[in-house]
Amino acid sequence: MDGSPNPKTMRVILAQPRGFCAGVERAIEIVERALSKFGPPIYVRHEIVHNRHVVEDLRARGAVFVDELNEVPEGAWTVFSAHGVARKVVSAAAERSLPVIDATCPLVAKVHAEGRRYAAQGREIVLIGHAGHAEVEGTIGQIDGTVYLVQTVEEAETLVVKTPEKLAYITQTTLSVDDTRGIIAALKRRFPAIAGPDVKDICYATQNRQEAVQHLAKQVDLILVVGSKNSSNSNRLREIGTELGLPAYLIDDAAHLRAEWFEGITRVGVTAGASAPEVLVDGVIEGLKQFGRVEIELLAGTPEDVKFKLPAEVASI
Repeated sequence: MDGSPNPKTMRVILAQPRGFCAGVERAIEIVERALSKFGPPIYVRHEIVHNRHVVEDLRARGAVFVDELNEVPEGAWTVFSAHGVARKVVSAAAERSLPVIDATCPLVAKVHAEGRRYAAQGREIVLIGHAGHAEVEGTIGQIDGTVYLVQTVEEAETLVVKTPEKLAYITQTTLSVDDTRGIIAALKRRFPAIAGPDVKDICYATQNRQEAVQHLAKQVDLILVVGSKNSSNSNRLREIGTELGLPAYLIDDAAHLRAEWFEGITRVGVTAGASAPEVLVDGVIEGLKQFGRVEIELLAGTPEDVKFKLPAEVASI
């Protein structure tokens, strides 16, 4: 970080809610409990959540992150990430008799169940989501039958399906509520018989954090989003700030703060993606003090008290 001390005062307004959601807390706790109960190494297929600091911390404690199951030794405890996995991954683990703990977020598992239910009705499925995202790949791999991936309103407008009268849509949990609503509207215009869940089925944490940023944007000159570059929900929080006309930056931690961002800025909004720990937010606030005196204010927001049950393998230790 560069820049010299500055006598100005910056009001730092913290979005509420921000940071960890219940699904992320559950996934991290699963790995921590597995390490405690079974001892390291514990193998985790893909990043448990999309945050570099979380992954590095768990790696230092004995978690081994792998891309595919063939990297897991025989008999080693294996955790599936919060984003969920395809059925073929579940089958591959069973064939090798790997002891598995499934950390799939229950809200992602709900989308899987919806997709399978629609497919069992003989419907083709439209999945609204981002190509290549771990959650999307897992969801497609959970559904028997045809799945079309749609990322934009434009793609929805040009989508060609085999059975327009037997169609349903499901959504990636971490998308923008506003963008998803537009895609759903386009699909309904083109395919009036399409079935699907209400837009409220998008993850509660995603929706709450996006609404908090929209509220935050009315009161600040600049927005900082604490989160990793591969975090879908963190990227979307930054995009919302930009769309509302503010400078908005996605940063891993305080080391990425730049003095030039804060020239002429007196009100800074800070939020964090659903997989970013609060300690990183604390570090960013501390880092801002090099650019001036910091006064902290907490924005009013939607309280969250959601708590998901742990899997039986680690529920009691």
